[in-house]
Parts: sequence; structure tokens; C-alpha cells
Amino acid sequence: MSDPFGTRAALHEQFVEGYGAVRVLSVDAELDGPLIHGWVATDRAAFWGMRELTPDQVGEIYAHMATLDTHHAYLLVRDGEPAALLQTYEPTADRVGECYPVEPGDIGVHLLLAPAGPDGGRPGWTTALLGAAATYVLLGLDRERVVVDPDVRNEKAIARFHRQGFTPGPVVLLPEVDLPDVHLPEKRAQLAFLSRETVFPTVVRGVQA
Repeated sequence: MSDPFGTRAALHEQFVEGYGAVRVLSVDAELDGPLIHGWVATDRAAFWGMRELTPDQVGEIYAHMATLDTHHAYLLVRDGEPAALLQTYEPTADRVGECYPVEPGDIGVHLLLAPAGPDGGRPGWTTALLGAAATYVLLGLDRERVVVDPDVRNEKAIARFHRQGFTPGPVVLLPEVDLPDVHLPEKRAQLAFLSRETVFPTVVRGVQA
């Protein structure tokens, strides 16, 4: 099978035992917009708040994000197949930064898994993708701690993060954002944190101990 993403330079590559080769690629808004729209327009992605958007509107959001220094979007590709959307952001440049004491080395993350294929979900795939994302963010980007802010009603996502080793934080009220380029409604979120020393206790400042 040909790899439609094969010509793109990978920012991170990692082989996950029992899962396959995972590559982290920068999102191309024009090329990937329709794919991402197909993911965020489903009921399972309701908490992303993008179900009512058109493919063009989704593309515009990611084109705008590509102009920012503080927010970035990536595709996680498994053996040539798109497997997840990863977004990172600087907490100090995001509304979450108003709701907890940001520490040096913090980075915010959103992760949306691709819909299951015709054969349904496969055990361990979520863990594999979260592990690859954590490796890229904590080691590849040399960060100390990941913060996530799932909606308090998104019990599946919260449980998934806790199983991955995230430490529960406070429940906070993220304020509404109403700007020309983006509108985010007020949201009650369950913060959770994952430190580099928890995941990679033998790695210090990017060097294997």
C-alpha cells in the first residue's frame, strides 16, 4: 500500500511494539483539512466543538494555527495511515493559563484519535498513540510537564489520561474566548498533568542516564 504521507518530513519517528511505526507530521491545512473535518464532525468528537463547521472552516482554523508560534497541530501517522490529531500550545498563551499556576516547561496538549476502522477498535492502540505523543512532546520538544484540559463530561478521555499516568488536577472553568479568528464557549474542564520524570525517570534534559 502506498503511503500518501511518505513525502513529508517526520518531526518524530517511533516504533511501538505490537502497534507499528508512528510518525509525527506537521498538519498541512489545505491537504489535511478534509481529513480532520471528517474526524471532528462526528458525534464522538463532540467535545472538540467543531461538528457544525464546514470543511473550509476547519481548514481555515488550521491555516490560522500554522501562523502562530504558540499553537501547533500535528498528524500521528501509523504505517502510512492517519491515526490521531495532536495539538500543542503554550499554556501562557491559552485560556487554561488563567486557571492554574503555569510552571516553566509546561505544554498543553489536545489529542483526537482517528475513528476506528471497519474492523473496530483494537486493544492497546490508544495507549500506543498516547505514548508516542508523550515521547515527542516531553523529549522531542524538551518539556517538563504536559497539561490536558478535557471537558468534565468527557469521562472516557479523563479515564484514558489517568490510565496513562496523568495526575488529576483541579476542575476549572475555562473562560469564553470570542475573537475574530476563533470562538470557544465557556467550559468546565478537568485538568490533569503528566511529568517527564514520571514517564522517563532515567532521562534528564534529553540525555539518557
